[in-house]
Amino acid sequence: MQRLRYFHFPLYLILFTSSLAAQPVVVQRYDSVTNKIVREALSSNTSFDNLHSLCTTIGHRISGSPQAAQAVEWAKKKMEEYGFDNVHLEPVMVPRWVRGTVEEAYLMYSSGRRESLKITTLGGSVGTPPEGITAEIVEVKSFDELNRLGEKAKGKIVFFNRPMDRKQISTFAAYGGAVDQRGGGAIMAARAGGVAALVRSMTTRIDDFPHTGGMGYVDTVKKVPGIAISTLQAERISKLLAQGEQLKIHFKLSAQTQPDVESFNVVGELTGTEKPKEVIVIGGHLDSWDIGQGAHDDGAGCVQSIEVLRILKKLGLKPKRTIRAVMFMNEENGLRGGIGYAAKDRPGEKHIAAIESDEGGFMPRGFGIADSAAFRKIAPWAPLFASFGADLIRYGGGGADISPMGPKGIPLMSLIVDTHRYFDSHHSENDNLTAVNERELALGAAAMAILTYVMAQEGL
Repeated sequence: MQRLRYFHFPLYLILFTSSLAAQPVVVQRYDSVTNKIVREALSSNTSFDNLHSLCTTIGHRISGSPQAAQAVEWAKKKMEEYGFDNVHLEPVMVPRWVRGTVEEAYLMYSSGRRESLKITTLGGSVGTPPEGITAEIVEVKSFDELNRLGEKAKGKIVFFNRPMDRKQISTFAAYGGAVDQRGGGAIMAARAGGVAALVRSMTTRIDDFPHTGGMGYVDTVKKVPGIAISTLQAERISKLLAQGEQLKIHFKLSAQTQPDVESFNVVGELTGTEKPKEVIVIGGHLDSWDIGQGAHDDGAGCVQSIEVLRILKKLGLKPKRTIRAVMFMNEENGLRGGIGYAAKDRPGEKHIAAIESDEGGFMPRGFGIADSAAFRKIAPWAPLFASFGADLIRYGGGGADISPMGPKGIPLMSLIVDTHRYFDSHHSENDNLTAVNERELALGAAAMAILTYVMAQEGL
């Protein structure tokens, strides 16, 4: 998952205060509707039932895989079962990276002793030669430190061990301060003469679950493998190195990138009764990494978007403008679905907003609004979400899948949730159904349904 970050402005208080006069009209108009939406979301438990279905019958679903194809059919069938309008697939070519069946590693001590080391291949990595790679480990905390090593990095496995900054209140800020090691570590290791990149997992939690995620290459530098280890193992290896132990790793990977394959975005909608050509997009990404179940990232966002339409239809709430749910494909390793959706010619349509849920199915706190005019209009609606603590309306937001729509002037928005637990599971085996609370998931869907419906009625 990629992120657009939030920006804080004192202007919020000014705008909110100046809009108080308009507040009672909209809030009173939709107060009873809001209560009905929340009750339906909580009582039905449909969002969690759908997430259970997606995670247990299909599981992880990396783009281009058979599981991703099954997820496309699953989403299409769900939308058809609920009777949504204009349910269809929009084709998009996606990358096909395969982890393969070989993924093993051993930590080797100077005494000759060796022990198994749990690793995960980073997404997009090349494999190793059949015999594997054996090399000494050299630890660095930054690219600058690696550059200063000079000849000492040649022939080594470069161990990038800069933790996410626990002092950061925002876990996404902490992630942003460390993730360059994963994304560019293999490139920098190869430039320094290294034979592989070994990366500390992107989480503040100290456990023994390695986290995968996307990494890149450039054509001008030799491609070397990238692997991740858990934070627990990173701490242990770092301590051993500090004590003077000369450690080596022997590892084998069978990862490979295959030719692109055809996949699909899945689309369904409630057609507007008065202005059907004005469209609000809601969505999440259907693909996930190939470990865990992709429950928080981003099965949650997908089932919440489906739930928005289901709730409105169940309650007989007919939007004046079209609300369109899109299950985007290939956010994790290419963003092809978001790019393809934004590039598609849609004669006569005008997108008035796009909302993404891609921060996990945790307790909703409010919305980030990246457009100043939309922010000014939506900020006074905050009391509609106050009953369940989701009344934070913040300037700045968006999401990876909807980001290609931003240059077209479409206001981008994101569901804000409590993210302190998000990186405990992100891109790991921990991202499974047991990590999701059903009521928090349902309330996130309710928040999206409220905002979407009011925008469909009031416009922006």
